[in-house]
Amino acid sequence: MTITLKSGSTVMFTGDSITDWFRVESPDGLGSGYPTRVAGEWGFRHPDRPVTWLNTGWRGDKVQDLEARWQADVLDAKPDVLSILVGMNDVAWHTFDPVNGHPFSPDEYRIGYRRLLEPLTGTKTELILIEPFLLPISGVIEHEDLRFDEEIRKQWRADLDPAIEVVHDLAREYGAHLLEADRMFADLSTKADAEHWADDAVHPTSAGHAALTEAWLRLVD
Repeated sequence: MTITLKSGSTVMFTGDSITDWFRVESPDGLGSGYPTRVAGEWGFRHPDRPVTWLNTGWRGDKVQDLEARWQADVLDAKPDVLSILVGMNDVAWHTFDPVNGHPFSPDEYRIGYRRLLEPLTGTKTELILIEPFLLPISGVIEHEDLRFDEEIRKQWRADLDPAIEVVHDLAREYGAHLLEADRMFADLSTKADAEHWADDAVHPTSAGHAALTEAWLRLVD
């Protein structure tokens, strides 16, 4: 079943940089990634059902970072639909910060993610959980002032698969709608080079954001 967006509904996107996508710099606070594309396409398709769109994603966030601002950024807004994409930083942070970071723990990720979802139990909020994803790009990848070789990304992949399993489990546990983004991008990468969808394997290109938008809109009517 899809989620019915009624006139006057409030939809919130939250997560890490993929959702943030320069929202602070944008006049409407939605950024320039898939959240604003969803809002625009919905408005085009359904001018008779205006919806309030919010984005509280923040670059670099892990589950524990979302939790620190969860009450003010999410719970107080009482969204009718909440879309969450978080996990890649949880998986990769120890390679960004080898001093203060630590290896990924699926159990910690599950416990922290569950603490986000638990306060929403019994509320009107419909949930959409998006798989974190990693595209199969070869060679060394540079992101800002960082370089990640294939060996590092192999470890990311090994850690990401359990994280995705956690998201699936939580979607079943909390009756959430699941957007299988990792599977989607793996399939798309057989039709065009992975770099077409995310040139650093993590952050979507315009085409990647368009793919997320189309997949997200299939979950609502």
